Amino acid sequence: MPHVTLDKGGQADLVSLEADRIALRSTVASAPGSPLSGKLENGSSLRMKVHRCRRQDDRFLIEGRLVDATRKLREELAAMLGTGTTNEASD
Repeated sequence: MPHVTLDKGGQADLVSLEADRIALRSTVASAPGSPLSGKLENGSSLRMKVHRCRRQDDRFLIEGRLVDATRKLREELAAMLGTGTTNEASD
């Protein structure tokens, strides 16, 4: 099951998270500069601003910055990666 269901359609898996920088592997592309939003498996909302989108085989690697991310959301994302930490900047 994918980590994120995108609001514009498609699904994505969380690849990495470092502070507010996030990378997703998505079934759909998203243009640089565009906003991207979706829902995590648990229903939490995720919003990001896309910095780069590159094709990787049959998916797209979307890199960007979290927007309005709470400490709780960062902890949920870190748990999904199994890291337990996000190197988070202070809120």
